[in-house]
Amino acid sequence: MKKFTSNQSVQDYLKHIYELTENGSLASTNDLARELNVKPASVTGMLQKLAAEKPALVEYQKHQGATLTSAGKRAALEVIRHHRLLETWLAQTLGYSWDEVHEEAERLEHVISEDFERRIAAALGNPTRDPHGELIPTADLKMPVEDTAPLSSLRPNQTATIQRVVAVDPNLLRHLDSLGLTPGIRLEVTEYSAFDNNLTVKVGKKSNVLGLNITTKIFVEIKD
Repeated sequence: MKKFTSNQSVQDYLKHIYELTENGSLASTNDLARELNVKPASVTGMLQKLAAEKPALVEYQKHQGATLTSAGKRAALEVIRHHRLLETWLAQTLGYSWDEVHEEAERLEHVISEDFERRIAAALGNPTRDPHGELIPTADLKMPVEDTAPLSSLRPNQTATIQRVVAVDPNLLRHLDSLGLTPGIRLEVTEYSAFDNNLTVKVGKKSNVLGLNITTKIFVEIKD
């Protein structure tokens, strides 16, 4: 597998642009500044640099935002594959909990070799999801396709199985764990409040009222 770039800052930008544009929208300068904790002017400079690379890694228009080129997307998926394999390795091999793996993987994802990546994948049995249920890009840098919906879209009497949780906040992950809202868990929506969009969700015999801060971060496979 080709190593596209070893520059940590560039890798971080590409990864965040990928995540911000997964739904088909452009990554704005302000969104990237917030995600990366840098000034908007710094983001503009980096986007211009990435657009000028040969081959270009992003397509960027001032005041409109950025999206990844095919080369940029492959480079982003390489970093995401490293990150999610590392999270899985930390959880399965070293006993890290799902709320502990993100920060460690953030540090390690930039420095492991492609041989180390292959060995981790093989040792883990080539997993397809990380501890949060997020899909792991394939070795040929393609993101698998899944059919999921945010929990927030469900209504009473619908049942579903949690596939993934899109969250890195350790406190939120620990809270979800305490509620039993983890990948693989089956749940039922019993009530919906149109006033505040809260859902009452039943897991086993236990029910909890969940707000949008939680239901928009949980993605489920809806059962017929």
